[in-house]
Amino acid sequence: MNQLRLILVSGLPGSGKSFFAEKLAGKIGAIYLNSDYIRSAIHLRGKYTTSDKAAVYKEMYKQTSNYLQEKKSVVVDATFQLAATRDLFLNLAEEKYISVFCFEVWADEDLIRQRLSQKRVESEADFKIYMVIKEQFEAWTTPRLKLQSTQENISAMLEEAIEYIEGENV
Repeated sequence: MNQLRLILVSGLPGSGKSFFAEKLAGKIGAIYLNSDYIRSAIHLRGKYTTSDKAAVYKEMYKQTSNYLQEKKSVVVDATFQLAATRDLFLNLAEEKYISVFCFEVWADEDLIRQRLSQKRVESEADFKIYMVIKEQFEAWTTPRLKLQSTQENISAMLEEAIEYIEGENV
């Protein structure tokens, strides 16, 4: 998998998107960018105004663009709840003539509730925040692979994702 790629991994808090995205990046040898890590790095932890969120996505975009310029594939992990933020990255791939693959990770709400009740290192989202983001989430209009996350199917998710990526390049 040496071809340059941009991979967007979207999903609600607790869906399993970050666990999946980090594993996928490792499998395909890509740089892994996570919105929660970037939020902390730019000193916006705990800050979620519209301008704070925009600053996080702007920094992710900048880093993504730089890595792609260096000929490094990138997996970008964020909720991507707004179509406009997805479009920024989709347009970047188009401008640079780079293959882009989109994934939407989801899980049953009972499992999400369970996951969000546990302390997580970077994410600050709880079930209340999940419900707010779920209400605000704008439907995808771009082709993507929807993957259901359970407690024990990461291998199957990764296998399906890699088949999806490789299948698009045949």
